[in-house]
Amino acid sequence: MLILALQSRLGMKSKPRVWIKLRFLFSVSSSFFNPITTTPIPKTRVCSFVAAISTITASIKEISAAKSGLLTKIGRTAAATALLNGTLDENLVEEPINSADVFRKWGFSDCEIAKIFVHSPSLRQADPDLIQSKLNLLGLLGLTSADIVKIINYRPKFLCYRIKKCFDERIEFFLELFGSRESLRKAIVRNPSLLIYDLDSKIKPVVELYEGLGVPREDFLSMVSYKPSVFSRTSFNHEKLEYISRTGVSMKSKMYKYLVVIIGISRLETNREKVGNLEKFGFSEDEVLQLLGHAPVLLTLSIDKVQRNMTYFLGIMKLPARAVLSSPILLTASLENRLKPRYLLAGKIEEMGLAPQIKGPKLFSALKMTEDRFLRNYVACHPEFISEELMEYYRNVKGLKRLAVDSKKNSHQQCPF
Repeated sequence: MLILALQSRLGMKSKPRVWIKLRFLFSVSSSFFNPITTTPIPKTRVCSFVAAISTITASIKEISAAKSGLLTKIGRTAAATALLNGTLDENLVEEPINSADVFRKWGFSDCEIAKIFVHSPSLRQADPDLIQSKLNLLGLLGLTSADIVKIINYRPKFLCYRIKKCFDERIEFFLELFGSRESLRKAIVRNPSLLIYDLDSKIKPVVELYEGLGVPREDFLSMVSYKPSVFSRTSFNHEKLEYISRTGVSMKSKMYKYLVVIIGISRLETNREKVGNLEKFGFSEDEVLQLLGHAPVLLTLSIDKVQRNMTYFLGIMKLPARAVLSSPILLTASLENRLKPRYLLAGKIEEMGLAPQIKGPKLFSALKMTEDRFLRNYVACHPEFISEELMEYYRNVKGLKRLAVDSKKNSHQQCPF
């Protein structure tokens, strides 16, 4: 009826299609035009869903914290072991804040830490757990805080190297080589690069090489402390081996180990220059090599030092050049601190007519004496007023420095090995 009233009021004629459409619009349910259900979700389901998300998030955080704690415990295992052995301070096991805090706990002063960061800036931002783990390994070797301070002050970038690589195998080999943990500790303090050099390509071949040349293992170990660069600079060829044989030194001689090691770590060109420098003073090559057999340390002296000493005892002391063959002390002694002051004091004693005097063979014996023994034999043996005069003279001549010595700078060189 409502539809008919609308039609008559609007002046519309009834048509079959319009009638069907209007009836459809007023008869269908409103749910036909809204297919998405509007049924509300129970509140209990929403709360359960939110609680599940919160539980998962909390679990992830707990897993991350547990992982971090596990890594920390693993990193502290070495420190705990060292603590039980009494080689590590208790405060080292505490959680470090940064790398500086780690160094400070190991006994480094702020000045030393600043020097380390200057030489190796990367350590400033380094992971404290990584540094701590490396220091713990060093602590297990028996190295004290003072030892580690010496090592890093001498070679600041030491902790940047991968000392953990083949660590167990390396320590096992060194313990067999050195015989005791204490000897190994001293060797590492002397040459920390023992923990860096490749074990199979550098360390083991050098040990086998010197054993093949007739240097006993005990003597080789003493040479490792005497010349730490033995592992990094050793090289032999036919000419070097010929030098060793021409010196005439037997393998049983005490000088043999020094001769072999010094020639082994020296460059061939340097050896040629030093041998040629001595030949300029009238020696043959065979005489020079025999002299080196008696005093291998001559190969470690600079050409300038040898020339200054030779010039002094030839021109001032009026000694023959061949005196060096029987008394290498003329070349090895310090010109400013021993050779010149003792020779001038010998002239002063002779001028004053005192006895005993330092003449002839006694001069060479006096040059070999220690400072205390020399003063006791030739200064303190006189009456007090005379000994004071001699001592004052000796101090004055010993205080004289050659030109430009005072202005000479001692530049600190990095670890050569």
